[in-house]
Amino acid sequence: MRLAPVLIAVGCVLSAVLLAPGCAPRSGLSRAGKPRLEVPFTLRNGVVVLPVRVGSSRVLQVILDTGMGFDGVLLYEPVDDSAFLAQADSVQIPGAGAGAPARGLMLDSASFRVGDVELTGQRLICLIDSTFAGFPTNGVIGYSLFGRWVVEIDCDRMVITLHDSAGFDPGPSWTAVPFELRENRLPWVKLRVSIDGSAEHELDCYIDLASREPLELLVRDDAMFRMPAGLEERYLGRGLSGDVRGWVGRVAWVELDTFRVDDIPAAFAPAAVRSKQPGADAVIGNGLLSRFNVAYDYAGSRLWLRRRQTAPGS
Repeated sequence: MRLAPVLIAVGCVLSAVLLAPGCAPRSGLSRAGKPRLEVPFTLRNGVVVLPVRVGSSRVLQVILDTGMGFDGVLLYEPVDDSAFLAQADSVQIPGAGAGAPARGLMLDSASFRVGDVELTGQRLICLIDSTFAGFPTNGVIGYSLFGRWVVEIDCDRMVITLHDSAGFDPGPSWTAVPFELRENRLPWVKLRVSIDGSAEHELDCYIDLASREPLELLVRDDAMFRMPAGLEERYLGRGLSGDVRGWVGRVAWVELDTFRVDDIPAAFAPAAVRSKQPGADAVIGNGLLSRFNVAYDYAGSRLWLRRRQTAPGS
């Protein structure tokens, strides 16, 4: 095993991981002759989980995460492959939480399958400590899909469709919400929030698809909002640098573009522990986005939304 002094920045929480761009992403894929690329998914603990195989591995349950800003997959345990262990670099992976970075092994060019879609020239990172021991999922994946296609998540059919990004237009039943890709290729949007139904705040937020919370408001001294009374202290999840604790309650309403949701659950988390993103006021999680069918169009810097035909949880 080669011991390279590699440090990979990571920041999302729960089963989520956020890796900063290191080297340029690599391309290479096989569509298996299929003109329409579809991958079935499940919602587990409120997050999108995909079937992934690495080499001849069993089917792994891997979270789809907007925080994964590079081509590759991160697994919570090493693969049982002596060739991988011989060629891999040693890496440190800091993320959400206040502890030391997680430790892992990284192979810079590997292949794996997401459903029937094969991806090559990908990073493979495997954790070698117990950071996520006992988790019901096996890892995270993100930019391998988001950076290559428009990723439509249909929560009514429980299917992800991968569309060619050139000229993508899903039709008049969808609403386009502009976003900005910033550091680590995270999608950022503006969100209007009222904590108690009186004052309204426009918050700068990024999307963490691997968070099961609808909304996580980041608490710091210069926050634009005040924490309401009556919050319940709670464990919020785990990042690659340890656990995240905060408070949970409800807020009066949130508005994302033309869509408004009233009386929504929200978490309040210490910004220094929960998020490594400067300037973030809040984090939008899948608990909010799963109320819609969503298409992530990174090439067009647009988030396409359409109300679901079935209510979440039905």
